[in-house]
Amino acid sequence: MTLAAARVARHRVGSALGTLRTVAARRSYTPAPAIFGAYDVLDPASAITAYPDPLDVPAAITRPGYVPPNFFTAPIWEHEAVEVDIEAPGERIALGSRAEARVRKVAGLAAEVLAEVGKLVAPGVTTAELDAAAHRLILARGAYPSPLGYQHYPKSITTSVNNVIAHGIPDDRPLRADDIINVDLTLFYDGYHGDTSATFVLPEVDDKGRELVRLTEEALELAIAACKPGTPYSDIGRVIDEFTKKNGLGINNQFSGHGIGRRFHQPPWIIHYRNSEHGHMQPGDCFTVEPALTQGYRSRGTLWEDGWTVSTDSKARSAQFEHQVLITADGVDVLTRRG
Repeated sequence: MTLAAARVARHRVGSALGTLRTVAARRSYTPAPAIFGAYDVLDPASAITAYPDPLDVPAAITRPGYVPPNFFTAPIWEHEAVEVDIEAPGERIALGSRAEARVRKVAGLAAEVLAEVGKLVAPGVTTAELDAAAHRLILARGAYPSPLGYQHYPKSITTSVNNVIAHGIPDDRPLRADDIINVDLTLFYDGYHGDTSATFVLPEVDDKGRELVRLTEEALELAIAACKPGTPYSDIGRVIDEFTKKNGLGINNQFSGHGIGRRFHQPPWIIHYRNSEHGHMQPGDCFTVEPALTQGYRSRGTLWEDGWTVSTDSKARSAQFEHQVLITADGVDVLTRRG
């Protein structure tokens, strides 16, 4: 799950709390600009302004400390405030330690769940159904869905369709055969978080949409290939920037990757466009790389009234892939890669 959720949390929660009252669904869709292909555009005016109660989590499953104590028992506007400190120095993973084993375990579980949810993506399935399935799969592994209750987020995963860049909230809109959808999920297990995402292509997506998804995954892999001890963090952004310019795509600059471990979000911040971020990768650094690329160069997005969803101003499609990586003594391990 991208960093922006943490950085703007105070503003976001304030905008959402006063409006969440009755269950509603997204309804507004418009045709896509012809230059970008054929697909539904999700309109900011269709933002959900209320949600059903969160899906239950058994008391035996350990919850992260940021989940409000009354999250499952009180309406959202009565949730107790829990501060999340994202600016404290990030904690490296001691290689060869129990901590490394734990973070590898939870990242592997996240990869398993994402693969299972991906099998369910099909025309007619709602994103709320995908959320419920992911919730069940996560609990079945004895884990907690990290987004649920994070800064009052009401669901267990995020589902971002077509022109939604990130943090789309699952709802009752059935997927169409020409949709692309990013599923982003994070698990909390044995004290550590595992975070991953992928964009799935439904059967009738046009060639332009398929190319966007293919190139976005390629950009992620190129960025990961640059990771090793001593490499500047800024090299990730440089590699992605060069690749996107070559291929005529945009990089959204409102979201970043992040350090992860016992905390959901922590330094280092992984910037996906050309930047001068300080610092070099060291053995034990554990972080996410998760570029969100868009059709065309206009990559900025607008935050919806739901306080979470961000969609492209240009109405172009966006795709995103994410892996959690660990810098080793001589290279990088992709913790959320299956097989």
